[in-house]
Amino acid sequence: MPNTAKPRYVEIAEQLSELITSGSLRPGDALPSIRTASTRHRVSKGTIVQAYGLLETLGLIEARPQSGYYVKMRQVNPAKTPRMGFALPKFVEIDTSQRLQAILGGQIASEVVSLGSSFPSSSLFPIQSLNRALCASMRYNTQVDSLQDLQLGLPELRRLISQRYLELGYSVPAEEILITCGGMEAISLSLQSVTTPNDVVVIDSPTFYSGMQLLHQLRLRPIEIPADANEGMSLALLDSILRQHDVKACLLMTNCQNPLGFTMEEAKKQELVALLAKHNVPLIENDVYAELQFGLHHHRAAKAFDKSGLVLHCGSFTKSLAPGFKIGWVASGRFREQVLNRKFATTLGTSIPPQKAIAHFLTHHAYDRHLRKLRQTLFEQASQMSDAVANYFPKSTLFTRPRGGYVLWLQLPEKVDAIELFEMASSKEIGIAPGPIFSATKGYQNFIRLNYGYPWSPSLDRAMKWLGQVAQSMC
Repeated sequence: MPNTAKPRYVEIAEQLSELITSGSLRPGDALPSIRTASTRHRVSKGTIVQAYGLLETLGLIEARPQSGYYVKMRQVNPAKTPRMGFALPKFVEIDTSQRLQAILGGQIASEVVSLGSSFPSSSLFPIQSLNRALCASMRYNTQVDSLQDLQLGLPELRRLISQRYLELGYSVPAEEILITCGGMEAISLSLQSVTTPNDVVVIDSPTFYSGMQLLHQLRLRPIEIPADANEGMSLALLDSILRQHDVKACLLMTNCQNPLGFTMEEAKKQELVALLAKHNVPLIENDVYAELQFGLHHHRAAKAFDKSGLVLHCGSFTKSLAPGFKIGWVASGRFREQVLNRKFATTLGTSIPPQKAIAHFLTHHAYDRHLRKLRQTLFEQASQMSDAVANYFPKSTLFTRPRGGYVLWLQLPEKVDAIELFEMASSKEIGIAPGPIFSATKGYQNFIRLNYGYPWSPSLDRAMKWLGQVAQSMC
């Protein structure tokens, strides 16, 4: 069993982080010297250096030459986060028009600056190490011992995923885990396992557009519930919907929600799971960004509080480790056999060599070290993009403060038409994601989503400046 105890420097960093977050330590305040802190906490100076270094990489403190460490003062637009409105939940018809497809294709196909895609830069991932692991896996037997292992996935990888859950603070047995062809197949198999055509499914709004297209393909009837940009949907509102309608499932993102970027507090997740258990409604938890949470505290998934097997937890290595390998999984709860049957009827099994390569990487490489570097880089890039929005866009622009992932959600002045801005940007080979594609209600007309998953560069800065100027001109 892996050791789940936190290193001492992490505990100290968490204590200081809480003081900074609560306002007990304010921007510009000095931290105790390394000598003083080591005496106070009864640890070595090296432990304090590690703790301060971690806080520094997270952007919470800064070192000043010949002076010491101080709570960092950042020039950030003090504007509030976007107002998501108070629209009532309602059934929606999903748009599958050719224009929508053109929008989705256009944002991904931009050759100069891709701010609209949901893919980060490949430079953020250990591609060479993964390719070596893949080549090594091909030199050995790539078969599995049984048909069940072919359907469930490589036993070694399922054990490693189970251990990962344990390291994050909760238990999911390997027998419950099924390896899939990416996160979307995990979500699709889960939906098919708990619903039939014309069933009602609750989703939050705005939500990721590929999920809406999947609901349309499966002929499901979604009810959109508006989500707060900081906390997610109202559970009181969800309870009301569950009482009024025969809801068969909820499809939600509780960590690093796309496109809003919020992470639901664990107490609320526990309340959510209890509410759904009360109504006997399965939760399909899209948690593909779970490993990309900023900050020192890793928020567990809603799955951590599942005592009745109603949560189908969908994860993926696509966003955090190996984008091109398309390896995901679902921790299927009480629905293991249903998911297994759907897997057998569709793809039968998931390619074994990529599974072996990822298992090799998890076993022999520093996955956590890679994740720490990845999170730090994304946090810095989020700060750079936020600063660019504050500097270049109309002063009344509101934007989210993501708690992880790599997308930023902007509310532009009401006169700015997101589709028109998208089309103008496409003519300059700049891809953005217009707000209306994230809801079937045709809402979010003056919202856009931007991707900060690429290293900051002069061309990216110029693109942000151009977008801000165009948005200003549309006002």
